[in-house]
Amino acid sequence: MFSSPAYAQAAGASQASLLESFLPLILIVLIFWFLVLRPQSKRMKEHREMVTNVRRGDTVVTGGGLIGKVARVKDDNEIEVDVADGVRVRVVKSTLSEVRTKGEPAKTAKSDS
Repeated sequence: MFSSPAYAQAAGASQASLLESFLPLILIVLIFWFLVLRPQSKRMKEHREMVTNVRRGDTVVTGGGLIGKVARVKDDNEIEVDVADGVRVRVVKSTLSEVRTKGEPAKTAKSDS
């Protein structure tokens, strides 16, 4: 005899049910969804709304850091932005990082003093 009956009984008793073995994996997926995927999709939706609502006269900030005023909305994907007197740049709408509407001041960081 190579194994005693006590070892054989202990091995059978330690097996967990299928639900208990997948429960940690399910919890990790739920936590990942609430902390990462859901907020990211909300941000993407807000950005898409912001880009579709851009209009002539708005002040925009591009992903590269250029700040200018929208001169013309060419089509669904492209706008023309005045960055200086007589300087007009074509910009792809999806590269906009911020849209400041007419008369809206720039966002400033609060100081501790």
